[in-house]
Amino acid sequence: MTIQDATLDAVPPRRQLIDWSIGIVPIAVALVIIAIIAAYVAQGKVPADLTTAIPVLALGGFACAEIGKRLPGLRRIGAAAIFATFIPSYLVYIHAIPKPLETAIKTFTDQSNFLYLFIAAIIVGSILGMDRRVLIGGFVKIFVPIFTGSIVAVVVGCATGMALGFDLPTVAFKIVVPVLGGGVGEGAIPLSIGYAALHGGDQGALLAEILPAVMFGSLTAILLAGGLSLLGRWRPSLTGNGALQPGEIDEPLDHGQLRLIPDLSTIGAALVLAMTLFMAGALLQKLTNFPAPVTMLFLTVALKLSRFVSPRLEQGAFRNYQFAATLLTYPLLFAIGVSKTPWDKLMSAFNAPELITIVVTVVALTATGFFVGRLVNIYPVEAGIIAACRASQGGTGDVAILSACDRMQMMPFAQVATRIGGALTVTIALAAYARYG
Repeated sequence: MTIQDATLDAVPPRRQLIDWSIGIVPIAVALVIIAIIAAYVAQGKVPADLTTAIPVLALGGFACAEIGKRLPGLRRIGAAAIFATFIPSYLVYIHAIPKPLETAIKTFTDQSNFLYLFIAAIIVGSILGMDRRVLIGGFVKIFVPIFTGSIVAVVVGCATGMALGFDLPTVAFKIVVPVLGGGVGEGAIPLSIGYAALHGGDQGALLAEILPAVMFGSLTAILLAGGLSLLGRWRPSLTGNGALQPGEIDEPLDHGQLRLIPDLSTIGAALVLAMTLFMAGALLQKLTNFPAPVTMLFLTVALKLSRFVSPRLEQGAFRNYQFAATLLTYPLLFAIGVSKTPWDKLMSAFNAPELITIVVTVVALTATGFFVGRLVNIYPVEAGIIAACRASQGGTGDVAILSACDRMQMMPFAQVATRIGGALTVTIALAAYARYG
């Protein structure tokens, strides 16, 4: 018997109960959270502040994820991420989440910028933690499967929709383009505004018409990413397990040292650096409408390539990435499910012709990325996953897709696919709609 075993045996049974947990939340603590929230609901208002959101989202997110992790078969294709997103969406739809709690979660999610805190930590940490010598090559190469996959998806998606009875403008502008548009805020909303301005109609009605394609396209991408991850387990030669290219390893080789666990002050300094880079991106977005996460991504790459950031701070940033990927993913997905994933919009896509068109579009996108990736020396599984991010529901979709396949370190490449690819899609689509819509 080891010293640790003897120590554990000496702990009274009632003390060991606190170690039974739902994800990271001890069951005893979960019961207390439920009781406190019930008391707030009875009073008619739940606080929408950080201190309330932390326990509520942690319990909700990890509880839904634990269900997904225990489903035979489905757990291997990202059921944890899917359940953490869509169970709360359904619970809101059937009014199983009390209205005061729903309002508090929505208010916190909208006002706190929780999503961008997460994305900043993931992007800055993953880029600064990359091998500098393969970073730039990865960004150059990834455009090939993204661009090729997008073209094939448009052609195949439109052909499929027309074969199922849609006319070309409808299938192109109302189904295929929204799938590839980069999400809701950056894709569906600008498209609906542009459609209404160019040819009339109610912008709200147009948004409701194209939103199902965005949401179901993102769900399809999540499932495909989980399937690719499973394929990688069966065929290890097809995947780098998060590394984009053969020869890429997860150590800062340009500094000639192993990654060490940084101290708390270094971790804090790296978090401030990440938030500062995001602030710079947000300011540029306010001035130019260029997406803040993409600016942050480019600035971080520039810092990495110029060796401006010290090895100590790089290690702190990578630790922040690990913290966010491990502890914040499921709470964030739960918040997204409550506040930004309307179940009724998702279900409205359940008519056979539209559903088939959406699925075929995303499959064509992902499969093309998979096969083209090998041609530019990118692992096929990783290339397919990044191509699938072209169909994501914006930044929230990228989180769900990458968490479903356990490749959160690929967030920088996913953001390129979603933000830049989506912006180009919306721009080209509106120009074409002005003439052919």
